[in-house]
Amino acid sequence: MPPRRPQRKAPRATRRPALSTPVHSSRATPLGSAYPSNYASEAENGPEDEMSRIPMDGLTLSESTGALAEIPPRSKRGSRKPFRFLDLPSELRIEIYAYYFEGTAPVIDLDSDNYKRIHKKLGILRTCRTIYHEASHVFYSTHTFRIFPTEPGRFFKTKKPLLARLNARQRRSLASLELRLGPGWNKPPRGWVVNPALGLAECVNVRRLTVFVECDPSDNVFKGFRKADGFYEGFSRTLLDQVLAEMPFVDRVHFDAWSSVKKTGAMMAGLLKVANARGRGICWGPERNWADHEEENALAHPDAALAFLGSLEQHLGY
Repeated sequence: MPPRRPQRKAPRATRRPALSTPVHSSRATPLGSAYPSNYASEAENGPEDEMSRIPMDGLTLSESTGALAEIPPRSKRGSRKPFRFLDLPSELRIEIYAYYFEGTAPVIDLDSDNYKRIHKKLGILRTCRTIYHEASHVFYSTHTFRIFPTEPGRFFKTKKPLLARLNARQRRSLASLELRLGPGWNKPPRGWVVNPALGLAECVNVRRLTVFVECDPSDNVFKGFRKADGFYEGFSRTLLDQVLAEMPFVDRVHFDAWSSVKKTGAMMAGLLKVANARGRGICWGPERNWADHEEENALAHPDAALAFLGSLEQHLGY
């Protein structure tokens, strides 16, 4: 006698599970099949199936033929093509670079504060090759670079001045240099040496050389403080002569000084003699406001003594 099959309980009507929409057995392909390879291809489907796949909201009737034409997608409101900086003429880009570097000091010295004042500005040079060449040329050609460091601090006695730290291309972009005399008047730093490593011969585009004299140790006020009579004056003459020998392309020298410096003093007289011996023209800077034909007396101006004592106090700190 065969075993009896267990009877199945009929499901409760109140808890009927939700079923998916049934597919009629007459259809060959399910509506949303995830396995199209198991069913007939699209070519076997009817035209109704093909029409169901067309996005009707992307079509319209052509006015000329009445046929369906695709509607171009709408552009987002406010979206515009970004403006390319390099599409500007190079003349305008140069003006923008000059405006961008306006915040930096007109005279660049080897100073520990350069990281805050200049380094961030030079970040624009990492944009691309074109901007690097254009912006770097503007920066180096529109600022005066000091040949030897004069700012007090760890760089004052360095053996590698600022010019020696620049590469050849940067030195060729320079247009103005400054030789400041006075700091270290009793004991000049050992790094104040003109040699090939300094790179003066590569500054071929320099057209302005400024010699700024901060003090004249030959003045009687320095008596008792100077190393020897005529020591710093001779050192300054030799230094200027070596600088001019490395830069034959500079045709004139701009002399300037603080108010305590006399044109007829031993310091200025020796420097002027060196410039004349090298066949260079003489110009006067705006700080001292000298003239070509001018007679001076020692400390002729009432504020000259105070300015000189202030400069002396500053230099004694080196």
